[in-house]
Amino acid sequence: MNEDQNVIKVQIFGGEYKIKGQADPDYIAEVARYVDSKMREINEKLSVATLGKVAILASLNLADELFKERRERELTLSQVRERAAGIVSKLEIALADE
Repeated sequence: MNEDQNVIKVQIFGGEYKIKGQADPDYIAEVARYVDSKMREINEKLSVATLGKVAILASLNLADELFKERRERELTLSQVRERAAGIVSKLEIALADE
């Protein structure tokens, strides 16, 4: 095992999993809690019978959140770039006038 990797036990939807990675153990635990909460939320809302279905629906829900966040980030980044370009243009004009 790589010395830089952490191993942490987490509980997700009633099961115990050993997660190995380079991320901070607190971060790994936080992510696991989030996944657990999503799976429980799906199970409560839909009363899905199997673990596999709960996992798939939770995964789709998480992927949807991720895609929305990415779109929002790209939109924000585009707006920041446009504003920065406008500021640079104004600065260049102001400097050229001096």
